[in-house]
Amino acid sequence: MKKEIQKRITALRATFLSQNIKAFIIPSTDPHLSEYVAPHWKSREWISGFTGSAGTVVITESEAGLWTDSRYFLQAEEELDGSDIDLYKEMLPDTPTIIEFLATRLQAGETVGIDGKMFSVVQVEQMQEKLAAYGIKIKTVNDPMTLIWNNRPAIPEAPAFIYDLQYAGKSCKEKVEAIRKELKKKKADALFLSALDEIAWVLNIRGNDVHCNPVVISYLLIAPNRIVYFINPQKLTTEVQEYLKEQEIELQNYDETEIYLHSYQGKSLLIDPYKTNYAIYSSIHPNCKVCYGDSPIALLKAIRNEQEIKGIHAAMVRDGVALVRFLKWLEETVPSEKESELSIDKKLHELRASQPLYKGESFDTIAGYKEHGAIVHYTATPQSNATLQPKGFLLLDSGAQYLDGTTDITRTIALGELNEEEEKKDYTLILKGHIALAMAKFPAGTRGAQLDILARLPIWKHGMNFLHGTGHGVGHFLNVHEGPQSIRMNENPVVLQPGMVTSNEPGVYKAGSHGIRIENLTLVCKDKVGMFGEYLKFETLTLCPICTKGIIKEMMTTEELEWLNNYHQMVYEKLSPFLNEDENVWLKRATASI
Repeated sequence: MKKEIQKRITALRATFLSQNIKAFIIPSTDPHLSEYVAPHWKSREWISGFTGSAGTVVITESEAGLWTDSRYFLQAEEELDGSDIDLYKEMLPDTPTIIEFLATRLQAGETVGIDGKMFSVVQVEQMQEKLAAYGIKIKTVNDPMTLIWNNRPAIPEAPAFIYDLQYAGKSCKEKVEAIRKELKKKKADALFLSALDEIAWVLNIRGNDVHCNPVVISYLLIAPNRIVYFINPQKLTTEVQEYLKEQEIELQNYDETEIYLHSYQGKSLLIDPYKTNYAIYSSIHPNCKVCYGDSPIALLKAIRNEQEIKGIHAAMVRDGVALVRFLKWLEETVPSEKESELSIDKKLHELRASQPLYKGESFDTIAGYKEHGAIVHYTATPQSNATLQPKGFLLLDSGAQYLDGTTDITRTIALGELNEEEEKKDYTLILKGHIALAMAKFPAGTRGAQLDILARLPIWKHGMNFLHGTGHGVGHFLNVHEGPQSIRMNENPVVLQPGMVTSNEPGVYKAGSHGIRIENLTLVCKDKVGMFGEYLKFETLTLCPICTKGIIKEMMTTEELEWLNNYHQMVYEKLSPFLNEDENVWLKRATASI
C-alpha cells in the first residue's frame, strides 16, 4: 500500500506543470464543507492512506505532509509510516502551520493550487492574505483527482425520504417562515445554503448519502418568493417529488448550481462564508450583492422544539436498554477471553438494531482496549484488533440514529484489575470533571467556553489536559456533531440557550497505557430566576450506568457522590420497566449507591 501511495503522489505531481502550480492542498471535506463525507470526496484519504476524519495533506514537488489534531497523532504515525508523508501535529508549539510550511518551500511569485469546491470562502480569503505576505499566490483549479483516481466512487445516488412531522415537530413551511423573519432582521433578500444538515432540517428531508449522517447531497436557495432545491433528479422518488411540490419548492439539477447562481440577479444573497465553498461564491452573478453572515438556521435548528425533546427522551430509553443488555453481556463474556474490540462492536450494533425506530449508527464505534483507548479516535482493524481480558480499561464511544433522536455516549469500563496509583486516580478525576459540568448552574447569556474549566479543573490540578472539546451540539436524527454551540477552551460567541443538546465528555489519554472518557448528552434547561435575571442548568439525557469499579471514593465529595447516586437511581427507574428479571438484577447492582 505504501508504494501505491507514493505512485498516487507522483501522479498528482505530474499535473502541476500544466496547472502552473508548485504545490497542492487537499483537505478532508466535500463541496458542502462537511465533517463526514461520501467516499467520492475522500481524496485526502486516497492520496495519503490516513483514514482519520480530520486532516489536510500538502504536496509540493519534493515533499508531502499531513496536518492533523491530537485525536489522530498515534493513528497517523502508524498509517503514514513508510509513505514518505511527514506528520505535522497541530497545536504543538514546534509545528509549523501549512502557511508557514509553504512559505519556506515556495519562492515569491510561485503558486499553490486548490480545488475551490473544497475550501470555504473564509479559508481561501485567509490563505490568499497570508500567502501574499510571502509573494505566493493561490489558484483554484479543477479537481485533479478526476484525472488520477481510477475507479473513484460515484457521487451518491441514494433516494431521499420525507422526515415525518411527528418527529420533526415543525413543518417545512413553518421553518421557512421563521427563516425569512431572520433574513429581514439581517436585511438580506435571500439565503443560499450549502450545509447538508441545515438543508435536511429546513425541508424535513433525510437521506443516506453520508455514512452515519442521514443527509442528502444538495444545495438550497431561499429567495423572497421562491425556494430552489438543487439535487440530482434520480434521488427523488414520486413521493418526495409530490411532497416538494406541496411545499412549493422548485427543482434544479445539482450539477447546474453554479450556472444557476451565475444568472441569479436577486438584490442580495446571504451566505455563511464558513459553510459555503469558494467555487459557489465565485459563481454568484456580480450584480447580486453577497452578504456574509451566520446562517440563521444553525441556531433555529439547535434549539429543540417540544416534539424533538420528547423524541430524544424516548430514544434515550431505547438506547439505554440496548446498552444495559450489552454491558451485562460484556461483563459475563470478558473472562472467557474470546471477545475482541471488533466483536463487541458487532454485538452492540445488533442490540441497538433490535430497538424500534433504529436507523443506523451515528458514527463508527470507538472500542479501544487498554493502550488503544489512548488513541482518541481509534478504529479497530483486523490487524490492531485486541482481545479483551479481565483487567484494565475499555473505552467505548458509540451512538445511534433513531427516527426520534441521535445518541452519543462514551463509557470507560473496568474489565477487571486496575492500577490504583494511575488508572483509578485518572478515572476518578475525569468523573469529577464530568459531574462538575453536569451540575453547573449559570446565568442566561453564558457561553460554553466559560463553563469548560469545570470539566478540566480536576485534571489541570494534576498537570493533565485533553486537547479535544468538552462538549459539542448533537443533531436531531441528523449529524452527531453540530453547532453553533460548543463547550471548549476556544472562545465561541454563541450562548447556551434552553433547548440545546450538548455533550459532556472530558477525558485523559496516556499513550501506551490507557484512555478515559465519560460522556453523556445534556439538555440546556431553565433553572430559576435569580440575581440579574434567569439561570439555566443541564438536564442529563443519557441513560446508562457509569462504571463505579474505577472510582476512588475518598477522592469524591459528598455532593459528587450524591449526583452519581441520583443519576443511577434515575437510570434504574427509567430503564427497568423495559428489562427482564435477570437484566434488572444486573442493572440494580450496576446502579447501586456508593
